[in-house]
Amino acid sequence: MKTNMGGFDRILRFAIAAIIGYLYYAHIISGTLGIVLVVLAVVFVLTSFIGFCPLYTFFGINSCKKKVKLK
Repeated sequence: MKTNMGGFDRILRFAIAAIIGYLYYAHIISGTLGIVLVVLAVVFVLTSFIGFCPLYTFFGINSCKKKVKLK
């Protein structure tokens, strides 16, 4: 798997997952919507740690900065 997520994307996904987790824990969101959002939050955390998003590959998006080789 090749990394296709930049640092900002990874931080943003982790922050959104943390907010969803807090809202669910505080019982602000609940029921089916809460469960769906918690599953989404888990996916966000996993993709932020791995640095790879399958949907980015499908849509041809790459937010990772390209490394320049020095001679």
